[in-house]
Amino acid sequence: MSVDLLGGIQLKDGNGCECQLPTKKAALVLAVLCLKGASGVTRTLLAELIWPDRSEGQAKSSLRQALTAIRKILAHCLPEFSLEPSLDKLRLVGPDDLIDIRSFSRNANSIDPDDLAVAAVRYGGDLLENADLPVPLAEMVTPLRVQLRHQALVLVETLSRQAAPGTEQFTACEALANRLVASDPAAEEAHRALIRLRLSEGQTNAARRQLEQCSEAVRQQLGAEPEESTLALLRMAQRTGADTDQLFQSTSAQASVHLPQGRPGPSLVVMPFDTLGPEEDDFFADGVVDEITSALSRIREFFVIARQTAYTYKDRFVDARQVGQELGVRYLVEGTVRRGGDRLRITVQLVETENGTQLWSDRFEGDLSEQFELQDHIASRVAGAIHPSIRASEIDIARRTKPENQQAYDFVMRALPHFWAHRDEGNRKALALLDKALERDPDYGVALAYKAWCHAQQACYLWSENPKRDKSLAISTANQAALCVSDHAAALTAIGAAYTIASTDRELAESFILRSLDMDPNNAWGWMRLGWLGVLFNRTENSHECFRKSIELSPRDPFLFNVYFGMSAAHARENDLPKAIELAEKGLRAGPGVTWAYRMLAAYCARHGDEKKSKYAIEKLIEHNPGLTMERLRAGLPQGYVLSDPEYFEILSGIGLPEK
Repeated sequence: MSVDLLGGIQLKDGNGCECQLPTKKAALVLAVLCLKGASGVTRTLLAELIWPDRSEGQAKSSLRQALTAIRKILAHCLPEFSLEPSLDKLRLVGPDDLIDIRSFSRNANSIDPDDLAVAAVRYGGDLLENADLPVPLAEMVTPLRVQLRHQALVLVETLSRQAAPGTEQFTACEALANRLVASDPAAEEAHRALIRLRLSEGQTNAARRQLEQCSEAVRQQLGAEPEESTLALLRMAQRTGADTDQLFQSTSAQASVHLPQGRPGPSLVVMPFDTLGPEEDDFFADGVVDEITSALSRIREFFVIARQTAYTYKDRFVDARQVGQELGVRYLVEGTVRRGGDRLRITVQLVETENGTQLWSDRFEGDLSEQFELQDHIASRVAGAIHPSIRASEIDIARRTKPENQQAYDFVMRALPHFWAHRDEGNRKALALLDKALERDPDYGVALAYKAWCHAQQACYLWSENPKRDKSLAISTANQAALCVSDHAAALTAIGAAYTIASTDRELAESFILRSLDMDPNNAWGWMRLGWLGVLFNRTENSHECFRKSIELSPRDPFLFNVYFGMSAAHARENDLPKAIELAEKGLRAGPGVTWAYRMLAAYCARHGDEKKSKYAIEKLIEHNPGLTMERLRAGLPQGYVLSDPEYFEILSGIGLPEK
């Protein structure tokens, strides 16, 4: 008996026979209920996710029919599950072990090889693979699909180190690696796992053939060579006869970003809070977490993991010890939010990650008008529980610019997932939501700052038909925001980033980013933007350290690829072209669908004399950006970069990008 979403939607009864829901839409409704887990989902959101093109009445009518079908199939085939309403939400209640994504996530982070083998078996493929997803549901599913696939790639390498030939672990690892390679022939982690397995059997020739398959796939898909850690496996085996454990240990250090040990001061992460009310309160809860994270980040004695990394755990089933191991933090803050009418209740726990012990908990209540004061108070109490010598009066509480209108704040929180999506469609949705916030509070500086950055992104990432206009809007909106924002670190970073892209005033852009970092030294986005600022204006002395700091603060950031691209550009500025090419390729692997960076790879390969790879990259750039010209590129890219590196544009013009 199981509900499987990895590799597609499949239901099996107690005899292992497949059960069919009457419609594909009903299957998607069940999938959302599985994904939402204990937090549940409102009928309104379900209808919007599955039937976005229908009227509200039609969508809810279709949902009622789907829920009736789901209840029938559960009663007939999956009696251990039930669909239960709670407040105005729906929850799918049943054993976690029978839902593959929950079983996979839990077992994949175990240290027991048997658990790892279970996880390998449960990963039947990508989340909702080949399902025809409506756009709103696709936006919800895609980040989780990427996270789960990354988890599977880490798992297959870990298991390949431990699995001995002839064991169940070995069989499970081999099957998972083959599944991953079949869906993505350039998945080097899976190829490395298969190479290790062949070497552990003494089949050096088979390992060599696996490496050849990997090399060919990476060349075809990325126009690149395999990573050094992949090549090193076979070289080391041939040179030293090293066993699989030695091979893994020597190569994983080259391939992974490791968090530094022995950080000064307490380290912590504020996890996404659960909501105990309507679905729209999810955004409210995200805002509570965002503000508490910001307040704690201002305590210089603390090391606080960035919100972007913490957010990757939203709606996932992980315990404190797993989070502590993955992020290298000692403390975890978690909680729940309930909003009823004008009243607000927030429950918070502080957990030590080493053993999962709860150190402190409390409940905070107040009116919505007291929301920000409650958040500051919670941050003070958490800080005091971790570090008793820090009194509340000594904490640099985040007295940030607050909106006059609570609805404006809610719209900004709704915009953030789209704001961070790094996609044309998401960026436009963020702009629309920010405009709604500004309709309610025209002087809301945070909304203005984020809007300025959205306009800058439109121009820089080739999403705009009129990049000059978008740059002009970015500057004018940033100017407005600068008058309204005084102490909101992320907003100051957004203003500085907008000026970096849209203007040639390096000192102005730098002043806002430095202000944000002075206020919040744990601001991963601020460190990344400071690194990019140096790159774009050809002052890379400190860029590498800024990018390193950004990764340390947000090691699971969904947009780590942009840090890799920044590091690549910094090395190119310093004429270290092999390293620049390696990092550009790494960024392209880490950010599937982020195609604008092919221009970097094309230019760097041309400068390095690799005409074949350069031609491949420019063809990919044009393929994904039809109608792209040098004129449009110069208009869209940061002017500081255009003026300081004319050779870059001459190269792109010389290798096939048309002028007009």
